[in-house]
Amino acid sequence: MSNTDGPGGIDPQDAADETEVRIRRAPKFSAFLIVGGGLGAAITFILTALFPVDPQVGFGALFGYFALYGVTAGVLVGALVALILDRVTARRSRPATVVTALSDPDEAAADAAADAAAEARYAAEDAAAARAEEAEAAVRAEEAAAAQASGAAQAQDVPPARPAASADQAETPDAPRA
Repeated sequence: MSNTDGPGGIDPQDAADETEVRIRRAPKFSAFLIVGGGLGAAITFILTALFPVDPQVGFGALFGYFALYGVTAGVLVGALVALILDRVTARRSRPATVVTALSDPDEAAADAAADAAAEARYAAEDAAAARAEEAEAAVRAEEAAAAQASGAAQAQDVPPARPAASADQAETPDAPRA
């Protein structure tokens, strides 16, 4: 008979896998290379400015030529510093145990089904909200059409306004006609 003390009849020794690892902080080499190249360019600029410049060549061309060497030297120094720091941090690493738990396939399937059901519920809620907004827009459009139609009907029921009579044409009922 097998040992089935774990949940779901799974042997506890099969349920988890332990691995020994070492944890340490490692430097980012790209940062050291970029900073080294920048420092090499800055030092090249300062050294080029300290010495007299040949008027036939000019400062920019002279700096560009020497910057090729300065940036390269700076990148190499940055790489050396990063390598030294990497070796130092490797010595200071500490051991740790990583436990990898194997999941139950039935439990994983249940989680996936629950996620799918939640996604379907959210989609249904979004669709219902969209239908409600469409219905509201249709009601507003019908109300606007009805208001426009009643305004047009009222405009047709009103008799046209009579033009105002001028002072010459004004007749009074008491005045004799000529």
